[in-house]
Amino acid sequence: MSRQSKAHIAVLGANFIFGANYAIVKYITPGYLHPYALNVVRILTSLALFWLLFLFKPGKVKLERKHIPRFILCAITGVVINQIMFIKGVSLTTPIHSALLSLATPIFITLIAAWLLREGFTFLKFTGLALGIGGAAILILLKDPVHSGSDELLGDILVLINAISYSFYLVLVRPLMQHYSGIQVLRWIFTFGALVILPFGMPEFLSTQWQAFGFSEWLALGAVAIGATFLAYLLNVYGISIIGSAATGSYIYTQPVFAVIIAVVFAGEHFSITKLVAAVLIFSGVFLANKKE
Repeated sequence: MSRQSKAHIAVLGANFIFGANYAIVKYITPGYLHPYALNVVRILTSLALFWLLFLFKPGKVKLERKHIPRFILCAITGVVINQIMFIKGVSLTTPIHSALLSLATPIFITLIAAWLLREGFTFLKFTGLALGIGGAAILILLKDPVHSGSDELLGDILVLINAISYSFYLVLVRPLMQHYSGIQVLRWIFTFGALVILPFGMPEFLSTQWQAFGFSEWLALGAVAIGATFLAYLLNVYGISIIGSAATGSYIYTQPVFAVIIAVVFAGEHFSITKLVAAVLIFSGVFLANKKE
């Protein structure tokens, strides 16, 4: 099997894990674990595992001072904002909402690029932006009767912020991959990210009632901390190093498929006509916004 094929399989696997993560996070938080406490568990576990890998693959290149600002920026977008907003957002909204809203990211990135980088903003991109915003608005404004008591609006907004932040990370991390190994990059990104996340969530972490956890809760916690953080990030950065940020980022479109199947089968979610319409609008918007003219 070629390196390209392995990279595509790795990235697909990462997005399957991310897709399953929506339902798993919703299961464990906020009922058993505060969202910020879960962030502490994720960052501590991943940090320990990435530095443990240092014993086997220390990295041939020493960290250069000129790259430190980019590492910090990647840590802020790819770890701090991404993880805090994701966990808190999913705890407030539904797994299907979270997965579908994450698809709007490429559309907003197109808008930002047109504004800041003076890239052409064509009629197709405008149409794609309108469709994507329309689909997101349907999800955000039309409440699910089953979850009408929860603060879905805030959760949906936080998930959108998380997805946009992670997309910026995928672009920002690419130059670092040309100088360092994937493990080396993640090791330092999580180290810098931990400096912000640990003080932020430590009070909730210390007040957690761990004795209330059963086997399924510990299993879910392990899936989030090891699978959806350490393993998924490792698979994604492997993909970026071989097939690039754009190809790796495009696999985000598979997340809702995995998330919907898992949420419906295992979490009892309902995929309504409203969600289907929103999904079609968002998928269409992403397609038009990124279509080559």
